[in-house]
Amino acid sequence: MPLLADLIEKLQWLPGIGRKSAQRIAFYLQKLEKAKVQELTDAIIRARTGLKECGICHNLAEKDPCDICVNPNRETDKICVVEQPSDVMVVERLSEYKGVYHVLHGVVSPINDVAPEDLRINSLIERVKKQHISEVIIATNPTTEGDVTALYIAKTLKSLGIKVTRIARGLPMGSDLDLADDTTVARALEGRSEI
Repeated sequence: MPLLADLIEKLQWLPGIGRKSAQRIAFYLQKLEKAKVQELTDAIIRARTGLKECGICHNLAEKDPCDICVNPNRETDKICVVEQPSDVMVVERLSEYKGVYHVLHGVVSPINDVAPEDLRINSLIERVKKQHISEVIIATNPTTEGDVTALYIAKTLKSLGIKVTRIARGLPMGSDLDLADDTTVARALEGRSEI
């Protein structure tokens, strides 16, 4: 069945989806009403074509600048630096952090040939220079690459006299922020320390 095999192969492009999961999803989609499959397809296409990168924080948004960056109720003197747009959703779900964000779109990784200039670090430095920032909270994942990225940013911003903190280690080493439960992320934010 070439059509089914092709669908299973394409589903494996998704993160965390192996062959068995792809098979389950493919067979589930075959049972789903055609209208529901079309809704899913349309939602994927709308999101892929309608979302853009915010010119300020680099988060994904429907408009530029994004709703968070233009919200007058946000504390614009605090910037939470995260690796990916999905990490913004994790922190926002807590409804405790009231500052703004900066999305790096990755981490420094010499093994994968990702240097600081390949990320959105330079635009973070420009933001900090232009705006009155009291604190930069680094919320990169507790991995070797996340730590290297955090130390690089901290060293760069400290030379500008900016307070730089790192979220607490409530997250286990090697885990991802978007996989942590809300309580763990909240405690990590509350227990942040200066780098």
